[in-house]
Amino acid sequence: METGVDLGARTSDTAGLFLFDRAQMLERARALKDQYASASPFPHIVIDDFLPTDVAEQVLRAFPPIDDPVWLDWRRRDVVHQPKKQGVGHADRMDGVSPVIHHVLFALNSSPMVRFLEELTGIDGLTPDPHFVGGGLHQILPGGRLAIHSDFNIHPSSRLYRRLNVLLYLNKDWRPEYGGELQLWDRSMQVMVRDVAPIFNRCVVFNTDRDSFHGHPDPLRTPEGLTRKSLALYYYTLNCASSDEAERATDWQLRPGEVETAAV
Repeated sequence: METGVDLGARTSDTAGLFLFDRAQMLERARALKDQYASASPFPHIVIDDFLPTDVAEQVLRAFPPIDDPVWLDWRRRDVVHQPKKQGVGHADRMDGVSPVIHHVLFALNSSPMVRFLEELTGIDGLTPDPHFVGGGLHQILPGGRLAIHSDFNIHPSSRLYRRLNVLLYLNKDWRPEYGGELQLWDRSMQVMVRDVAPIFNRCVVFNTDRDSFHGHPDPLRTPEGLTRKSLALYYYTLNCASSDEAERATDWQLRPGEVETAAV
């Protein structure tokens, strides 16, 4: 069930600037933590209307267009598992991105947000990634996809263990026929347990471990020029989850009956 949430965000007089209210966020996390822990196929939650509407609208307006130089060239990346997926790769590439987006990313890495996530998930000692390695901004072009996978588990420079993903979708007037749902698969990769439409201002939080298989594996069916936009933030701890110490790369998976193909 999707959960509406009031996190007590306070907007300022400056466009795009806001603060999360620590006390209200902790109260809401306590109300949602049991739902998070019991979710299948792995701990997760879907929260609608996550940012103040006016802030989310400003982020969407400021989101880089397809031809912005901030994006890495997807043709030079993994065209088998994530064709037509634009990303920035690292904060070093984001100097030209709007201050509105920078501020929201900083807020999502702030102490009130981290405490909210710790209380929600039961994972103590979370550390955000100010460099947004592999995260920050994502955009899927028409025909693009992201194969089912579990994520890499150790940060390449800090060597901290990756524990949580937070995805914030920015897609207004999203239609079911576009596809692009986030799919969550069981640990045996036999059953798709849940799919989540990437609608505007919807946040998905989930544990990331060796068996948290997720993605949107079917090619996006949006009209030309309409993309699937999201912010992606990852959170780490000094210690790993039980039995998840060995370093691993992204673990790509095939669905039953699926065959790998590259984009053309």
